[in-house]
Amino acid sequence: MATVTLKSRSGKVLKEHLDIKVDIKTATVDDLKKAVYRSFPKYYASRQRLTVDGKLLEPGKPLSEYAIKAGDTVTLKDLGPQIGWTTVFIIEYFGPMIIHPLLYFFPNLFYPGAADVPHTRIQTITMVMCVLHFLKREYETIFVHRFSNDTMPITNLPKNSFHYWVLGGLLFYPVYAPGFNGGYLGGAHSDVFVAGLIAVWAWAEGSNFLTHVTLRNLRPPGSRVRQIPFGYGFNWVSCPNYFFEILGWLAVSLLTGSLNAYFFFIVGAAQMYAWAVKKHIRYKKEFGSKYPRNRKRLYYAGSRETASSTQRFTQTANI
Repeated sequence: MATVTLKSRSGKVLKEHLDIKVDIKTATVDDLKKAVYRSFPKYYASRQRLTVDGKLLEPGKPLSEYAIKAGDTVTLKDLGPQIGWTTVFIIEYFGPMIIHPLLYFFPNLFYPGAADVPHTRIQTITMVMCVLHFLKREYETIFVHRFSNDTMPITNLPKNSFHYWVLGGLLFYPVYAPGFNGGYLGGAHSDVFVAGLIAVWAWAEGSNFLTHVTLRNLRPPGSRVRQIPFGYGFNWVSCPNYFFEILGWLAVSLLTGSLNAYFFFIVGAAQMYAWAVKKHIRYKKEFGSKYPRNRKRLYYAGSRETASSTQRFTQTANI
């Protein structure tokens, strides 16, 4: 058995003899978090950020890795109320999953005089594509994804949901307006073009799913293990899941010709590119020479990176 001193970030001593109830030589960060929770039930494990001399204590690792001895001082930061990532994604994707059908099937509630106006082919295909996409997202959230972080601050939920509920849902309001048959950029009208876009979209969605399954299989249940992904898509780029996601939304944008759809596509593509850069840098930093040197960030062609760009993103990325 061993004890440590627990203090807040302000330096206030919260508990002078915090009993870990496990031998200090074999104790883990998880054991320490349990001890904090026993003394302060308000601070459940995912709400705690523990550091020693400014160094973050990562869940699952032994305290001996941080040279922590009995009597040492550990600093606690309260991360605030947390919400599980599975719940976060279910809430985020639920919005557009119901907004698109509501606008499509109940136009009289949202568009004056729309009750007797038949839907165009573009509207029908757009609605089906969007609903199937977010249904896939919900399925992956529940049955496929394994998250490296268990939770996020609940205060971030409105900001996270804005992208999907507003940009991915309400932004498509003009697309379902009576008689819409292509936006400012025209949309797809040729049978061959429409069929081609549907085929590209279906391939992109299926490929995105396969890359998510690959990522899932790299991480054993309940672990935070990170490995180098290989296989379909990953042999060319670090984040093929983002590439296929972008390609799918490009197909939707070309189908509708709507500036609103293109805006959602551009915002999403920019965000996913930023994520891909961070992950690419993290992979190279973590795995070093073992990481395939010719693998690009997001796009196989035209994604040659330079030392200056890598340094710039390293400074700004929160890895």
